[in-house]
Amino acid sequence: MQASPANSVSASRAYRLVTRLQSRFVQGLERLAEHRDNSQPFTAVQWLRDKGRHGGGTRFETADGNLFERGSVNVSQVHYDDMADKKLGSANAISTIIHPLHPLAPSVHIHISWTEMKDDTGYWRMMADLNPSNENPAHTAQFFAALEAAAPVQFEAAKAQGERYFFIPALGRHRGVAHFYLENYRSGDAETDIALAQSVGEAAIDTYLDILTDAFNNISEATNEQYANRVAYHTLYFFQVLTLDRGTTTGLLVHNQNDIGIMGSLPAYVDKELLVTWLSRMQTPQDELLKALIAALPAQNPALVDAATKKKLAAVIRAHYGKYPQAIDTQASGDVPPPTVQNHR
Repeated sequence: MQASPANSVSASRAYRLVTRLQSRFVQGLERLAEHRDNSQPFTAVQWLRDKGRHGGGTRFETADGNLFERGSVNVSQVHYDDMADKKLGSANAISTIIHPLHPLAPSVHIHISWTEMKDDTGYWRMMADLNPSNENPAHTAQFFAALEAAAPVQFEAAKAQGERYFFIPALGRHRGVAHFYLENYRSGDAETDIALAQSVGEAAIDTYLDILTDAFNNISEATNEQYANRVAYHTLYFFQVLTLDRGTTTGLLVHNQNDIGIMGSLPAYVDKELLVTWLSRMQTPQDELLKALIAALPAQNPALVDAATKKKLAAVIRAHYGKYPQAIDTQASGDVPPPTVQNHR
C-alpha cells in the first residue's frame, strides 16, 4: 500500500526537497560506517496516515550498532485535500536525530519542514542543533560557521531563537550547544525560501558528517566520567523532548499512527533517578507529566527506551494534554510561538 501525494505544487516541491536531504544524510552516514569497516545500515520503515489516504512517510532507522546507538532519518508527508473542514492542507518534513555510541561523538538534530494551509498560506520551519554529551568547542564553532554561511542574513536571529527554544527553564540550561531555529519562516519569495531550506539542510547534514568523521578519527578511550556524562545528557535530552518540545507533542496529539517515528529522537538509555530529582523543579501540572513519564519507563536504571516504552510514553503524553489542554502553553517557543494542534485542525 502506498501513501497518496498532496495535490499542491509547493507541497510536492517541498516533499522532493526533504526526500533528497534524507537520501543525502542516510548515504553519508552509511559511507562513514563503511570507511571505518563497520557496516551499520539504516533500514527503511514505512508508515501510512489513514492507510495512505492522507499520506504517510518513510524513516530510515538504526540501533545498537558499533557506531550509532540510535538513529532515525524520518520523512513525512501528510495532507487533507479531501477534507474541507481541515485548516491544514499539507505538511512535508524531514526530522532526524543521530545518537552515536561513543561519548565523544556528538548527537545532532535536524528538522526542515513546509506546512501549507487550505488558504494557500504556508511557512517553513528550519532547525539544526548540535548535542554533545562532552563538548568539543572546535566542533561547536564549525557547526555555527556552516549555518552562518548557509543563511548569512537569517543567522543571528535563528541563533537567538534557537537558544530561546532549547532553553530548559526548570533546569536553567540548554539542550545542546549550537542552535539554529527559524519558525514560521517565509520571505514572500517562494524560490528564495526553498533555496534557503535546501542550503540550511545541506549545511547541517554535511557539516555534521565532517564532525563525526573528525570525532571518529581522533577518538581515544573514553573515561568513566565521559560515559556518565553521556547518560546524564541523554536524560536531559529525554526530559526536554517530552516536556518542552512542541513538535513532538503536537505530532503525538494530532494522530497515533507514527508514534515510533515521532519518538525517534529519544536516546536509548535514561537515568530515572536523575529524572526524579527534577520533579520538584517542575511547575504544575507538568510535574504530573514528568511523574507519569518516569512511571512508564522500565524498572531497571538506566532505563532502556525501546519501541514498547515509546508507545507507553506517547500514551502518557496524550492523556496528560487531554486532561490539561492549557499545559501546551508551557512548552518551548522562539520569537514566534509555533502553531498549536488547534491551528492545524
